[in-house]
Amino acid sequence: MGFRQKLDAVLDTPLIRNGIIAVIVLNAVVLGLETSTGVMDRVGGVIHLIDRLCLAIFITEIIAKLIARGGRFFRDGWNIFDFLIVGVAIVPAAQGFSVLRALRILRVLRVVSVAPRLRRVVEGFITALPGMGSVFLLMALIFYIGAVMATKLFRDAFPIWFGDLGQSAYTLFQIMTLESWSMGIVRPVMEVFPWAWAFFVPFIMITTFAVVNLLVGLIVNSMQDAHEKDDTERTDAYRDEVLARLEAIEARLSERELPKK
Repeated sequence: MGFRQKLDAVLDTPLIRNGIIAVIVLNAVVLGLETSTGVMDRVGGVIHLIDRLCLAIFITEIIAKLIARGGRFFRDGWNIFDFLIVGVAIVPAAQGFSVLRALRILRVLRVVSVAPRLRRVVEGFITALPGMGSVFLLMALIFYIGAVMATKLFRDAFPIWFGDLGQSAYTLFQIMTLESWSMGIVRPVMEVFPWAWAFFVPFIMITTFAVVNLLVGLIVNSMQDAHEKDDTERTDAYRDEVLARLEAIEARLSERELPKK
């Protein structure tokens, strides 16, 4: 086994993986402490030092992976994700873009690529995106129809909420989220238009309880598929390992029997 293979094996050990997770959590705490003026006045130097050490560890890990995996590094989407996250953290310091310093908190997202369970959640969500596109299109059509109707029906009496297509769409989005929809919007509208419930109630039933639950169902199914795929891969890997060991045992037994013959 060459140096690159050994280095790659070391990087995949639980010790290194858990250590990187610990550094990510520490970095997240440090970045949170930087928002406290009192803490920065007392131990600001230590906070900045720990932040630089965490960034140095991340850079070292990326360089080590590049050395160990070479071109294979960029074939894995999670490696590219880590590379971009660490790169974004470096750019503000290198170029002096003080406004972009807030993007350093994106380093916390690296815990997604390191933790297998979080990776499965994200992979399940990404797998569900094609199916979600159709649902989003359906929801956009419903919102467009609802916004046009609401603007024509309620614009004169409530121009703040339904003055134009954009305002109507935003108001309907608030209603869909059930945020102050009843006392804040629908009941005041019903004081002027008593029949308004016939518009808002079906809209809520269709968007909040039907379409949104359809999105949730797609995501859950995709996550279940991701879990099943991961279990299948683990089972196949275990089977291949067992078969390899059995073949090795048979080979040794054959070697022992040959001298006797």
